[in-house]
Amino acid sequence: MVLWFIKWIFVAAIWVLALGSLTVIWFAIGLPSTDGLESSAAKNRRQSFLLLDANNNNLALYGDFYGDRINSSDLPLHLIQSVVSIEDRRFFEHSGVDLKGILRAVLVNIREGKLIQGGSTLTQQLAKNLFLTPERTIERKIKELLLAFWLEYKFEKIDILSIYLNRVYMGSGTYGVEAASMQYFGVQTKNIDITQAAMLAGLLRAPARYNPINNMNMAIKRSKLVLNSMVETGYLSRAEAAAHKEKLKDYKRRGINGKTHGSHKTMHKAQPDYFSDWVLKNATGIIADKGSDVIIETTLNPAMQTLAKIVINEVEIPETQVALIAMSSEGRVCAMVGGRDYSESQFNRATQALRQPGSAFKPIVYLPAIEAGLDPDTILLDSPITISGWSPKNFTGEFKGKITFREAFSRSINTTAVRVAENIGRKNVLQAARRLGITSELTKHPSISLGAGEVTLIELTAAYATFSNGGYAVLPYGIRKISAGTDVLFLHRSRRLNPVISSQNAATIDDLLRAVISHGTGRVADFGGIAAGKTGTSQGSRDAWFIGYTDDLVVGIWMGNDDGSPINPINGRPVTGGGLPAVIWKNYVTKVLQSPNRTSCF
Repeated sequence: MVLWFIKWIFVAAIWVLALGSLTVIWFAIGLPSTDGLESSAAKNRRQSFLLLDANNNNLALYGDFYGDRINSSDLPLHLIQSVVSIEDRRFFEHSGVDLKGILRAVLVNIREGKLIQGGSTLTQQLAKNLFLTPERTIERKIKELLLAFWLEYKFEKIDILSIYLNRVYMGSGTYGVEAASMQYFGVQTKNIDITQAAMLAGLLRAPARYNPINNMNMAIKRSKLVLNSMVETGYLSRAEAAAHKEKLKDYKRRGINGKTHGSHKTMHKAQPDYFSDWVLKNATGIIADKGSDVIIETTLNPAMQTLAKIVINEVEIPETQVALIAMSSEGRVCAMVGGRDYSESQFNRATQALRQPGSAFKPIVYLPAIEAGLDPDTILLDSPITISGWSPKNFTGEFKGKITFREAFSRSINTTAVRVAENIGRKNVLQAARRLGITSELTKHPSISLGAGEVTLIELTAAYATFSNGGYAVLPYGIRKISAGTDVLFLHRSRRLNPVISSQNAATIDDLLRAVISHGTGRVADFGGIAAGKTGTSQGSRDAWFIGYTDDLVVGIWMGNDDGSPINPINGRPVTGGGLPAVIWKNYVTKVLQSPNRTSCF
């Protein structure tokens, strides 16, 4: 009887072993390859694009941010001790799966009545993070165990830890301890102290919850737990742990002030905006398929950008959109606001919206006539005119008869603009617009002389920059440099300016634009300094513009509704370019000229 029992026990054991082996083989067949894992610290991850402003501070981050790969030999000992103490105390003893650790975690969780500890080893976490989905199934758990054993067989312990710390998510869009060290503390991982190591180790369990940027109190509480664990494992004395807990109080007082790449400020403020979207779109052809992370150094002046948002927020018509663009006279874009609220609408009204410029287009209309000999003292006729059944009217509804070109320009008389355009030829007007960099499709109707064609704010502002710089072509730009690792993909260089109108004719336009502000429709924009500009209002007050310049600063303002409906009147009076847009322009230019932080633009 005993022999019979032993026999069947032996048979059952064989069957269990056979079935277990088949199960292992079955799941092992579907396991992913670990080849090349050690050398590929950024495998299968999204490329990131970090944009910096003109002061090389973080402006916007697209994608996830990965730090440079750290070799196992460069990991600080206290970081290793911190991570092992809190995450896997028997890491250097087990073979990938820690049965004692699992049992200890179960007992602790039962005693506390809630989930306090997990039983997964660092090797298992690496296997799960690299190869498996987060689903909770028996199949996934078996594969996790098999991969853990395989990783332990193929790699040294310190290499497994290095791969894990180079890949793990550390909060605030950062992956790997190098990115996290730069993000939270502004130092490379090799230079972090024990207090910082404890805070980083504390992030591993729940990066969002223990993120010091989002919740400093929780981060400090977790860091203290890590320091206690280091005492329990013998890595720190109680006195040493107490000293580091005192250091944690400094972070509570002053907060986190880390940097990215050693010279760029924290990334939690690096949020996309209208300007960064425009820059990234312009950089697409350069950065596509580069594989590594890309850093784009832009021209945005943070002080000027802040002032732009301030003056726009002061506008009293909340349902109406406002756009602003500020650039130097050679096209360096220093501030851009594409709408009231980027979070509500990412449509950039400074670069994408095609709107009728009204009289703001008249300098372009008059340019070919000036080139043909028209001067500010030439006498023009302001009287009724009809072309192919179209009879334009002046804003006031009155006609002044004979009038000098300067006065007609400064008072934005419509009939004179139409007569001049018809005499010089609409074809020449369109050619002048193209020379000044306006690429939008323009109407060939006689109403082109009154700005009935549609243009963007950025291209019309760039045209005015040509008037301000003496007649040289302007191509607005927002990128100074693009690099990927040590490779420089693009570097903006000052190029030889190409004259598109003569300096004499540019001076004539400048003289006329100054008259607009001194005694014309743009008087509201007069801030007491030398300035030139032009108002523009489309039919029915659907668009209101003011574009002007002073010193080396060119600023364009547009107001309107996205659906093309008329702007709501203010105090019963229609909104025109010489009203609220001119006020915004004046307020902005005044603030910028008073700012000591505008030198990176002009």
